[in-house]
Amino acid sequence: MTTRIDDSKDPRPSTGFALAVPESWWEFDIRPEGRDATIRALVDDRVRETPELAPYRSDLTTMLRRMAKDAHDSGAVYMGCMAENFDGVPLSATITVSVVGARSEQGAALSTDPRDIADSLRTVTPRREDDAWRTVTTVEIPEIGLTARTFGVEDVPVSQGDTRTLRMVLTQTYIPVPGTTGQVVLVSGASPVLDLAEAFHDIFDAVTSTFRFV
Repeated sequence: MTTRIDDSKDPRPSTGFALAVPESWWEFDIRPEGRDATIRALVDDRVRETPELAPYRSDLTTMLRRMAKDAHDSGAVYMGCMAENFDGVPLSATITVSVVGARSEQGAALSTDPRDIADSLRTVTPRREDDAWRTVTTVEIPEIGLTARTFGVEDVPVSQGDTRTLRMVLTQTYIPVPGTTGQVVLVSGASPVLDLAEAFHDIFDAVTSTFRFV
């Protein structure tokens, strides 16, 4: 799917990007004015293709709406997701793309060099087997170059302004926007299915490796 990074406050042309997710995943408009209609249409199409999903139509629709709302509320400009139901057990994951400003809380410009970004991120070392953890590294993406990345199992806010947290498998990759000095694309992969953490980290890595500016 191809979309555009568009900052109305920046007079320069907007930057487009492309990202590929597995064919079984869902991609749709996450904006409030478009998501309900596109989600209904997608679910209808998927049920026609796979009649076995019919009993889960309502669950899938609810799950996709919640994912889309959470992504939009967090500032994402794109979301791809998997939402499946295996023997009554929901499996879900999302990939979101957001554009974040490389500035401090005081408004000072920060470096978008991936090494500097990685140095500014905090590693979390678990004390016990079931503790949250985070690894900080840098990775090469074809046609993009070096990027900063964190991956682990982390406690993230349920929603903006909510003090509750949800433990998630999380991979986040920070990609400097070319031609700018203060913008970074954040590609985030998340899933609540902790038992499959290693597999989802691999999936998120594979999807993020398809990211391209266009």
